Amino acid sequence: MERWDIYDKDRHLTGRTHVRGTPLAPGDYHLVVHIWIRNDAGQYLISKRSPDKDWMPNLWEPTGGGVVAGEDSEAAALRETREELGVELDPLDGRMIRSLAPEGDDAFCDIWLFHREVDLKDVVFQEGETVDAMWVTADDIRRMKADGSFVPVFSYLEWLFAYKNPIPFFPPEQSDAAHLTSTWYDGKPAQSDRTLSF
Repeated sequence: MERWDIYDKDRHLTGRTHVRGTPLAPGDYHLVVHIWIRNDAGQYLISKRSPDKDWMPNLWEPTGGGVVAGEDSEAAALRETREELGVELDPLDGRMIRSLAPEGDDAFCDIWLFHREVDLKDVVFQEGETVDAMWVTADDIRRMKADGSFVPVFSYLEWLFAYKNPIPFFPPEQSDAAHLTSTWYDGKPAQSDRTLSF
């Protein structure tokens, strides 16, 4: 039974938890992560949802999922990638590049971008979750979104595709979005003197 930490509208922990699959009370929110992996060629690693999924079966998407109780955003990003693809990411190879406040739903969303070369032969799928993976370009994703084969909820795609350098760097103790300023929710990156090349 998976449990989530509950946040208030300002992304403060309430000290309460919630069982996944049951409705959240009004004014309660949880945290999800989207993990985008990009290689030297500028391609993105996406996976196909299992046909057994109740929501959006057989559609393609980046890796992602809910942050479980007691877990921070970075730990969730690493765990979800390990579980869904069998890929171990190095925290130093990626950054949380944006955090989105809820817009008509019940979740804050942290967007992570990692630089990693992954051989598709090494991908291990999670039973009931993922069944296939491939490297695609931004144009491929645009076409898939248009033909209905890509999960249609990622409203920030064009922002992601245009995002190059710098990627904001935060020390490990500040990697969770709870430590970021409110301007970050508006998509205005905090200033940093460290960049990560992609």
